[in-house]
Amino acid sequence: MDYAVQTSYSDPGVYAHLYDALPDDVAGIAAVIRNLVIHYRGGGIQFTGDRLAEIDHRWVSSMLATDQKRNGKPLAEPRDPFDRIVGCCRDYTLLTVSALRHKGIPARSRIGFSDYFRDGYNHDHVVVEYWNGDRWVMIDAQLDPASGHPFDVQDMPRGPFLKSPRGGPFLSAAEVWLGVRSGDLDENLFGIDPGSPIGGGWFIRNYVHFQLAHLHGDELLLWDNWGTMTDTLDGADVHLTDEVAELLVASDNGDETATKELADRYEANPDLRPTGRSYVTSPTGAPHVWIDLVRP
Repeated sequence: MDYAVQTSYSDPGVYAHLYDALPDDVAGIAAVIRNLVIHYRGGGIQFTGDRLAEIDHRWVSSMLATDQKRNGKPLAEPRDPFDRIVGCCRDYTLLTVSALRHKGIPARSRIGFSDYFRDGYNHDHVVVEYWNGDRWVMIDAQLDPASGHPFDVQDMPRGPFLKSPRGGPFLSAAEVWLGVRSGDLDENLFGIDPGSPIGGGWFIRNYVHFQLAHLHGDELLLWDNWGTMTDTLDGADVHLTDEVAELLVASDNGDETATKELADRYEANPDLRPTGRSYVTSPTGAPHVWIDLVRP
């Protein structure tokens, strides 16, 4: 797909003009997005009710509508943390991707796990990749470059997975799944938090399917569910996930045949892509329900 073109999820709609005044450089754009979003768990403020429900904004146009209704000013003007859009890593990423695409820079979201929020644990995470004309550059738009991490958050290193069980500070869901399946990685060290039941093998498997969906322009919420996604590995089609994960890693390594096969499978197999509906298991505590994926 053409990653310089907006998807239904990244499309800012009537708010596109707000991007015109943004910086043209990637670091500058990411800095503006950090001014717009506050993480619902890691931002230091406990949100409830309608404010917490902002984490269910599926579309960039809805995020920007919320911001403009509350703040009504250019995106680069400072927001008080309490007045920012309540979201998560996926929202920092998708807004950054949206702004980059508006500037004509190919960009996409990448689903996986990071090892830099807590020693000895790998949190589920979403980061940005953009094409610099020569290669895909990975950035964590949620992190301030001055935050003191031992790597460049604007050009995150990638370790050769087959030579190291850890690789870089961020691993794609496909890399983690294959590492768990081979016995090189411990599934219990991957999830939303140590000790949480939301983690481990079934969770990693679902994230492989998220990685595939985001790669093909369906940049869904991290609590959307579709196809063969489950909350257990019992009876799950793990061999399908094995095949998808292997193709994802091969595609990342420049295998164009794997890239095409992924696209063909995603288009043809309703077990792999959302077909207009999602079962939403929002962390807001709202009832879990099926919803239609209809952009407002």
